[in-house]
Amino acid sequence: MNEIKNVLICGLGAIGSIFADTLKNSNLKVLVDPERYERYLSEPLVFNGEPLNLSYILPDDKSFKADFILIATKYDGLFDAIKNIENFVHGETLIMSLLNGVTSEDIIADKYGAERVIPAYFIGHSAFRNGRNVVQDGVYKIIFGSDYADKIKILKTFFDKTGINYEVSDDIVHSMWAKFMLNISANQITAIKGQNFGEFLADTDSMSLALAVMKEVESIAKAKGVSNYNLLTDETLQSLKKMIPDGKTSMLQDIEAGRKTEVDMFAGVIIDYGKKFGIKTPLNEMLKTKIQAIERKNISQSRLQ
Repeated sequence: MNEIKNVLICGLGAIGSIFADTLKNSNLKVLVDPERYERYLSEPLVFNGEPLNLSYILPDDKSFKADFILIATKYDGLFDAIKNIENFVHGETLIMSLLNGVTSEDIIADKYGAERVIPAYFIGHSAFRNGRNVVQDGVYKIIFGSDYADKIKILKTFFDKTGINYEVSDDIVHSMWAKFMLNISANQITAIKGQNFGEFLADTDSMSLALAVMKEVESIAKAKGVSNYNLLTDETLQSLKKMIPDGKTSMLQDIEAGRKTEVDMFAGVIIDYGKKFGIKTPLNEMLKTKIQAIERKNISQSRLQ
């Protein structure tokens, strides 16, 4: 494959909507289930005040083959996404996951092969979703890398052509672990305390806890063989300082909306790695317990309404 022509997006949440809006005038299909298909046609999502009138496709459709598939679901939707994209994969299809965490690439590769999967993550100002409305100020990047120079070239050409902001990382594994550390510390603590980024950074107790959580992540990264693992904490702190003070983490937004969080992909993964490597992770165990308790409370309240 010399260029990307046909694109499939799986996931129209706060992040997926950004790229659906950017690519809406290209040969784009958005993969949805039958329920969302009818709803999105009758009540389109609204991105930055403008309706997103997109071309939707169902999983059983066999008329479309994608050169590039962008997965932007939540973690609990990943396995359905992997199953549902099957009809749209051809011999040279490239697949990129923008899920948080450091495990989705391996999960996708188990089904479709590592040579297709481009390790990547999203970083930028918070995107806010309220019902059908999504707001994002355009400050973001896709950070990606690959062992295949030809695939990097193809993606760079496509992103340049379509106006997608990106950066190529020379060490994408290290970069992804830096983002992972930010998510594990900031997302989980702000979700429990109900803090935006400004409140989080100004709270001495929150930051002390965050630093201790980062040390747990650093220990796991060292055991995993992540290069320059000792730089991760400083890089995470620098990234936090760039966030909009009144912005909210995705996990806090999930808690406030009564949605299931990605705690299994954050604390859950660190806890599992800790068991594998014989490393204690008491803070992540505490955070997971507290967040799951909040989730159960939200579910109970929603049933009473």
